[in-house]
Amino acid sequence: MILMSGLQTYLFPQEKLRIAIVPKGKEAHFWKSVYAGAKIGAVTSKDVEIIWKSPKTEEDIAQQISIVEQCINEGVSGIVLSPIDNNALVGSVSRAMKNKIPVLIFDSAIKGTPGKDFISFVGIDNRKAGNLAGENLIKLLKGKGKIVLLRYVKGQGNITEREEGFLEVIDKERGIQLIVKDQYAGGSIDEAKKVSIDLLKQLKEADGIFCPNEISTMGMLLALRDTKLACKIKFVGFDATLPLIEALKNGEINTLIAHDPSRIGHQSVKTIVDYIRGEKISLKIDTGVYEVTRDNLNDPVIQKLYSMSFKSE
Repeated sequence: MILMSGLQTYLFPQEKLRIAIVPKGKEAHFWKSVYAGAKIGAVTSKDVEIIWKSPKTEEDIAQQISIVEQCINEGVSGIVLSPIDNNALVGSVSRAMKNKIPVLIFDSAIKGTPGKDFISFVGIDNRKAGNLAGENLIKLLKGKGKIVLLRYVKGQGNITEREEGFLEVIDKERGIQLIVKDQYAGGSIDEAKKVSIDLLKQLKEADGIFCPNEISTMGMLLALRDTKLACKIKFVGFDATLPLIEALKNGEINTLIAHDPSRIGHQSVKTIVDYIRGEKISLKIDTGVYEVTRDNLNDPVIQKLYSMSFKSE
């Protein structure tokens, strides 16, 4: 079966498709929910096998490149990739596409153009998510106070966009003082906790905190608990996982900016399979950003976001 897409021609036999999914890591509950959604996408698409290959940590660029190269050498039908670094994976993605293996980028951006350098992007508008976080924290602080931004890992496209979106809003507020803005959490919860504890002096001065992903949020939460600062600082975090929802209920976190990882996984598999099978696809699929608070936890839309996290534990 010959499929045409732009200037590229893809040739696939009439057999089960083998779709490799390469996330950034495996520690975060987010990836488990993506995997759960991807499995649903494989079942509904029929005759699709999911191959899940993840680096040990979300900082191991070399291992992620090695995994993608291995997928290319094995001749998988397609690759669904969330790049750890927005530039370092460009060469591997280009090689896959030249070898007639379509690549779909999900969750985190990579340098290039959808429809040309890769087939599509599935995920949220991360700058918008950062804007929403900034607006929420300003509202919680009533436009006045000192803020700590705990960044994640340098070079990650989606997180950088969230951080930039947050700063875009915060920088416009004269009553807000950013006392920490260039500290990075690292790629694990343990690292994020340690970095957060090292910021104890600044945290004692802070009125508000923003962390741009699950790992940085969880690390900061544990540090606040250990230093007896939990519930004393307005805290906007990211992702709706079981531990973070419990912290939200307890008042340790005020707001979670969240997306739907299950939908991202499902939509990514469906999109790349449709592409391989000759169907028209969108070059960019926005899966939506949500604001989760104690006031809307019973909303069916919000419940769906974190119920899949529970199931994937």
